[in-house]
Amino acid sequence: MPPRSNWKGYLKLSLVSCPVALFPATSASEKVSFHLLNAATGNRLKQQYVDAETGAIVERQDRLKGYEIAKSDYVVVSDEELDKIEIESSHTIDIESFTPRSEVDPVYYDNHYFLAPDDKVGEEAFAVIRDAMRKRDVVGIARVVLYGRERMLVLEPRSKGLMGVTLHYDYEVRDDAAYFDAVPNIEIGKEMLELASHIIDTKMARFDPSKFKDRYQEAVVDLVRSKQAGRPAQIPHAPAPSNVVNLMDALRRSLGSENAAPEKRREKKEKSADESASAKAKAAAREPARREPTRKASTKGAAGKGRIRKAS
Repeated sequence: MPPRSNWKGYLKLSLVSCPVALFPATSASEKVSFHLLNAATGNRLKQQYVDAETGAIVERQDRLKGYEIAKSDYVVVSDEELDKIEIESSHTIDIESFTPRSEVDPVYYDNHYFLAPDDKVGEEAFAVIRDAMRKRDVVGIARVVLYGRERMLVLEPRSKGLMGVTLHYDYEVRDDAAYFDAVPNIEIGKEMLELASHIIDTKMARFDPSKFKDRYQEAVVDLVRSKQAGRPAQIPHAPAPSNVVNLMDALRRSLGSENAAPEKRREKKEKSADESASAKAKAAAREPARREPTRKASTKGAAGKGRIRKAS
C-alpha cells in the first residue's frame, strides 16, 4: 500500500487535465536515529520554545509567525491567512514546456516524487500525457506549491506513472566558479591517461543500487546491539589513504590489483568446483556396488506404448 500523498490536484497539459496525487519517492524511516537524554537521570529530553527576553516557556497555542522587517520589529502573519493564499499551482500542475532530459543540470535536483492518477475518469488523459512524453523522449517543466513554497518540477515517464523532481531556483544554486577557478590546468601524459582508462575499464559495471549498503549505519547498529548485549563493541577503523608520491607507480599498482581480482575470483571458483567434484568422487567410492535392477515391460496401454517401470 503506497504512503499517504503529499499533494492532490490536477495535472494539466493545454486543455487536457486529470486528477493526480503526488507521493514521496524516498523514505528516511529506516535510518538510525537517536533521542537526546539527560546524562544525570537518563530521562529523555524534549524541546521547548522559550521567550528570548523573559525566559518563559511559550506553549503551542501562544506562538505566532512573524516576519522581521527591522531589528525586533515584526509583521505577524497567521496560519489562517497563509492557508487562504491560493495560486494556480496550489491545485494544478500545469506543464509549461518540454525539454530534452539532458538540458536539466542535475545540480538543480532536489526531492523526488511519484505522480499517479487519482481518479478512474482521468486515467486515459493521464496515459495520453505520459505516453506522448515517452514517445518524444522529453521531460515536462511545471510548477507546484509544496510546503508553503512554489517549486519548479521536472516530470518524466516512469513505468505506468510519472516521476517528478523538484528543482532548486537559480538563486539557490552556487556558482561553481568559486570552487573550480583555482584548480590549475594540468596537461596529462598519454601513458598516465591510458593507465587510468584501463582501471576504469576494469571497474565498468551496470548500476545496481541494491549492492550498496550504508556501512556506517550498519556499524552504528552493531555498536548499539553490542552494548545492549553487554559485549565489547567492535568499532571499525579504516585508516585514511596516504598522499600519492609517484602517480605513475600508484596507477600501475592499481591496475595490477584490479586485474588480479577477477583472476582470484576465478581461481576460487575453480578450487570450489574441484573440491566439490573430489567430495562426490570420495562419496561414490564409499558406496557399495549395486546390481542394476531388472526392468520389466508392462503390457498395459495402447499397442506398443507400454510404460517401463523400475522393478522393486
